[in-house]
Amino acid sequence: MIISNAAIRNRTTVGVLTVLIAAFGLYSYITLPREASPDIPVPYVLVTTAYEGVAPQDIESSVTIKIEKELAGLKGVKEISSSSAEGLSVITIEFLPNIKVDDAMQYVRDKVDRAKGELPRDAEEPTLTEINFADFPILIVNISGDASPVRLKLIADNLEDAIEAIPGVLKCEVLGALEREIRLEIDQDRLVAYGLTIPEILSLVPAENVNISAGGLDTPGTKFNVRVPAEFVEPEEVDKLVLAVRNGRPIYLTDVAQVSDTYKDRDSYSRLGTPDPHAPADGDPLPMADTVTLTVQKRVGENIIHIADAVKMVVAEFQRRAPAGVRFDITLDQSKDIRSMVADLENNLATGMILVVIILLLSMGWRSAVIVALEIPMSMLLSFIILQALGYTLNMIVLFSLIMAVGMVVDNAIVVVENIHRHYELSGKKIAAAMSGAAEVAWPVITSTFTTVAAFAPMVFWPGIMGGFMKYLPITLIITLLASLFVALVINPMFSSILVSRGRGDPARPNRFLRGYRRLLQAALEHRFTTVTLTVLLLIGLAIFYGKQGHGVELFPDSDPRRAVVDLRFPQGTNIRESDRLARIIEERLRPFAPHFERVITSVGSGGG
Repeated sequence: MIISNAAIRNRTTVGVLTVLIAAFGLYSYITLPREASPDIPVPYVLVTTAYEGVAPQDIESSVTIKIEKELAGLKGVKEISSSSAEGLSVITIEFLPNIKVDDAMQYVRDKVDRAKGELPRDAEEPTLTEINFADFPILIVNISGDASPVRLKLIADNLEDAIEAIPGVLKCEVLGALEREIRLEIDQDRLVAYGLTIPEILSLVPAENVNISAGGLDTPGTKFNVRVPAEFVEPEEVDKLVLAVRNGRPIYLTDVAQVSDTYKDRDSYSRLGTPDPHAPADGDPLPMADTVTLTVQKRVGENIIHIADAVKMVVAEFQRRAPAGVRFDITLDQSKDIRSMVADLENNLATGMILVVIILLLSMGWRSAVIVALEIPMSMLLSFIILQALGYTLNMIVLFSLIMAVGMVVDNAIVVVENIHRHYELSGKKIAAAMSGAAEVAWPVITSTFTTVAAFAPMVFWPGIMGGFMKYLPITLIITLLASLFVALVINPMFSSILVSRGRGDPARPNRFLRGYRRLLQAALEHRFTTVTLTVLLLIGLAIFYGKQGHGVELFPDSDPRRAVVDLRFPQGTNIRESDRLARIIEERLRPFAPHFERVITSVGSGGG
């Protein structure tokens, strides 16, 4: 084989190449970003329109249907679905997989712009959102404890600023907290007495709360930008707002309305309960406390483990400085699964090397065993270099593929090194044995590798969103198998030409295992028709047995869930306080099972899942 012979003749060059692969591969493995899932463009676009205070039926007729009529002629659409709730319209457009997300966004934007003229004037501007798996939170932090909602909101805002300052964090959002608002409660009798109307007030207040640019002012040698600041800074400024002048007397906003600095009406409640194993018999085994939630999103391509560690350090620092009774709980941490997958990969690499060395020590000696064992780390390190060059990340699909490939990469090396070892036992010449042994099995090794590659190659063209996920599996496996083929034909023969040695035992006197296998093989060759018949019958029997089991087909196997979700749906019009009261009843019924829970999270006013 030309490539093997060239590697053996230029052993110094191949040795330097091996060192470079090891160095750059280790660097690539350390620097490759860890992610929960690959960055897959999803052909979904959401059109969200808020129309506060309007019933679902009116939302559907005045907003949802009008936008849907314009979207009916969209190109490349697979399905359009909509949901109309109180004060909110959400339309979901699913495009065909061959439509680019950027093109889909532009198509929808053009159609929505046409529909804006038919929407109610009081409705807010429709917003377009594309779905991206990378935008899902990697961490969820819940702040709860013996503190007022106002204090929890202040702590959450400070924590939000600290987390967003971490490199790699895209966004941190605070959910479930009280939102401040300046509320106007208008006195209708006073309004009529002064000859004013509500639309006049609603148009005047926003017009006064604005900064105005008044152009520029030129002076000798200097030019100034003139700006009139009129934006409200303190709530007291709203009290002095002049609505009109009657008989030379100004009418202030406080003359016709009561202005209060308060918070928006609650439209959701959130509580967190952590079972107390040391609770007394008459105590509460599942204490529930109001909570404020922070969701952390990372930038695409950033290392999830580094970001998670940094966020946890910030949270720990806030926990140290927080008032007594305030707790910080991380209820979602995607980095745990990535750490587990990375640990499994490293464990499989180490275990594979140890087992290969042990098995080969029994037949070919320690030198040949070490040469074969080098196949595993060298193939993986070369794969890491290629993965980084392609811009891939160590996400769950790639890590799973690498773990699955660990058992495959060693096959080529075993065949090549064993044949070189056999030639050396026959001739006693290392270089000649390495050349002839590698050349003899080169084409069978290449053929077997490419047949495996051919089996996985069609998966690269798997269509749809699932295909976007699963294509990383065949690509990673193909890269790893080709890397193992390169190592088996270039690096292993070079090391074999230096380190190969005679194995244990006499080749003319095989051990008990080989003698038994030889007798079985001889019997099979002497009764070929019987052997073929039994093989076919065994294959048919296995097919019938599997069909009788009736297990069916599914993409992923069932596994025990780590979470259970209880969804409560109430009749239309049920207010948030009644919903919260009924949710507390469910919490009471869960208390006897508190020892079996890690935590219980209640969300009222939002969908489950």
